[in-house]
This record gives sequence, C-alpha cells and structure tokens, in this order.
Amino acid sequence: MSLAGGRISFAVRPRVAAVYGGLIAATAVVFAVSLAVGEYSIPLPRVLWALAGQGERLDLFFVRDVRLPRAWVAVLVGAALGIAGGVFQSISRNPLGSPDIIGFTGGASTGAVATILVFGGSMLQVSLGAMAGGIATAVLVYLLAFKQGVQGYRLVLVGIGINALLMAVRDYLITRAELTEALTAHIWMIGSLNGRGWGEVIAVSIAAAVLMPLVLALGPRLRMMEMGEQAALALGVPVQRTQITAMLAASALTGAAIAVSGPIAFIALAAPQLVRRLARTQGTALFGAALMGALLLAAADLAAQHALAPTQLPVGVVTAVIGGTYLVWVLYREWRTGHA
Repeated sequence: MSLAGGRISFAVRPRVAAVYGGLIAATAVVFAVSLAVGEYSIPLPRVLWALAGQGERLDLFFVRDVRLPRAWVAVLVGAALGIAGGVFQSISRNPLGSPDIIGFTGGASTGAVATILVFGGSMLQVSLGAMAGGIATAVLVYLLAFKQGVQGYRLVLVGIGINALLMAVRDYLITRAELTEALTAHIWMIGSLNGRGWGEVIAVSIAAAVLMPLVLALGPRLRMMEMGEQAALALGVPVQRTQITAMLAASALTGAAIAVSGPIAFIALAAPQLVRRLARTQGTALFGAALMGALLLAAADLAAQHALAPTQLPVGVVTAVIGGTYLVWVLYREWRTGHA
C-alpha cells in the first residue's frame, strides 16, 4: 500500500490485519460485557446511555465510577505488559525472556514494596518506586550480561539470578514489617484490579502515552536485531544504543503497569508468543503483543470478578492458572514435535 503519491509505502498482510482486527473486536466485546454484568446488571443500551452521561443514577454510578475505570486499567496494563514482554523476548531472542522470568517484574515489585513498607508512600510514590526498581534492575542485568554484546541466553540466566535475589529482598522486607503493612504488601503482590479508579487510569495512561510510541518506533530495529547482532550492524542498526533504550523504556513501562495492578504473571510471557503464532509472523510483533495483552488481561479480570461470584478473585490468581496451563501446553507441544 502506498500513500502521498507513492512517497510512503508499507506492506499489509491480510492474515495479520485479520488477527489484529479480531483482537480489537474481542477486546471491545469483553470491555462491553465487563460494563454490563455484575450484581447490578445493566442492559447494553442502558450502558451506552450511561457512557453518554444519561440514564438512571445507579446506572451512571456503576458504569462510569465503578466498572469503566477498572476496565480501562485492565486494557492499559495488559497492553503495557504485552508490549514489554515482546521487547524483552526480542532482545533475548528467547521465548522465556519476559519481565516475569528475567527479573524486571521482580525489580519493579521490590521497588514498590520498599516504597510501601519503608516509606509509607502514596500511590504516586509507589508508582515512581516501581518504575525506579524496574529501571535499576534493567541496568544491572544489562551490565552483568554484557560481554562484547548481550547474548540472549546470558541475559536470561543473569536475569533469573537477579530475580531470585530481589525476591529474597522483598520477602525480608515483608518479614520485618508490621502485620498490617505486610498484609497490604502481600495482597498487592498477588496482583489485583479490585477498587481501581480514575487515578490509576490516568497514571498508566500517561506512562503508556509516553513510552509505547517510543517502543513501537524501535520495533523495526528490534526485528532486524533478531537476525543477529552482526547482521543488524551491517544494516546500520546501532545495536547497543537500541538495546539500552528499548530495555529502559520497557522496564519503565513494566514498572508503571505493576505499580497500578501489582505483579500480574503470564501476560508478558504469553502475549507475544500467542499473537506470533496466530499471525504467523517471523519477528516479534510489538503492536500485536499489546493487543493480545489487553485482551488477555481484560478477559482474565472479567473471569476473576464473576467466576466465583459474589466472591471476587485477584486477577493475578486467574492469570497464574492460565499461565501454568499455557506452559504445560507449550512443553507438551515441544515434546510431541521432538524439540524437548
């Protein structure tokens, strides 16, 4: 497809476009259902009226003040985790190279827990603490893994080791805290969207608006780097600068998401792989990973709210169950095909 009289051109793959369109449509359906269902059910036409500021007072309260911000947080956090997972898997060239596995989620959660327990920080301070923890972990892992460049397996191994150390620090902080503070931190670490409001929506929206365009702009360079550092250098890609910029941006994005929701497992790990399998793309599809992450977390949160109604589960519990099932399926598939 060409634009501006042929001066701008790009390729459109029908399968990729169909998959992305399907993900957007599925997310919209889940989003609409999450606004309509609950102990106080609201028919979809009344949901639309409430979104327009019309209708009954209870409809306005439940749709605009209770359910809408939570639904937006699920979509935005899922998109942030999905695109961050795509960045780390692209840099490491390893499907296990997600923030969950290689320590960046651990760094962000340790920074947030330290802010909660040591400084008694506000929501803004917890967000900054999580972002600082994620960025500091990214820098540390990169420096320790660097040896004439960063190899994927070395990045994963160093990240796993750093993650173990961070978990120990986090657990130590919890054991030294007062009971009420430790309980608050423990609940936060499970990962939950219960009670999220417009303040959290604004916080994660700002981070996404600043960092996602930067990450997406680095996408073509990251795809070339997946062919190997030497090939990327030959094509004019500044490999080290791209690695550092992408890791810092993705780490900050992970920290901002975790500060709002807690450390939610599975999304960053599975979203890039699932969209890659569906779209049958060769390289990491960052935009597709964001769409898949948004759908996965929105659907998981819907299940967390209503699977055991009236009891609401933390969404981290649901994603952990789905993630464990996904990993078992991947291992079984690799065993069946003779790759494991």
